[in-house]
Amino acid sequence: MQFLLTFALTMVSWLTLAADLKPFASDGCSAFPDGTLEQNELWLKCCTAHDYQYWKGGTYKQRLAADKALKHCVEQVGQPEIALLMLAGVRVGGTPYLPTTFRWGYGWFYPRFYGALTREELLQVNQTSPPIE
Repeated sequence: MQFLLTFALTMVSWLTLAADLKPFASDGCSAFPDGTLEQNELWLKCCTAHDYQYWKGGTYKQRLAADKALKHCVEQVGQPEIALLMLAGVRVGGTPYLPTTFRWGYGWFYPRFYGALTREELLQVNQTSPPIE
């Protein structure tokens, strides 16, 4: 009986923790340069905005929109070829199904897959994170 009670309390604690959003953090362009040799942060703001979207997660369509916005942003700083490389990288590497630090929905405890954020989760997003330009 003691074991079952301990197990139940552990599960309740884990489920409560899993519903909490970690503070927003960005690693820049993850395993990719933040810019060129001459301008070493040329597209860093694009990656930070993209990280914000990945941090909070959401639906598959929202992820696709975030990835396209990253591509567009990098194109706008004059790097269309780099934009295509980055798009390919995030489409492959950003899956929510792997426990990486840069996965879709990385602000939530793993596993967190695709799905619309609830009202309570949106409140956490708004209370936890600074707005990103």
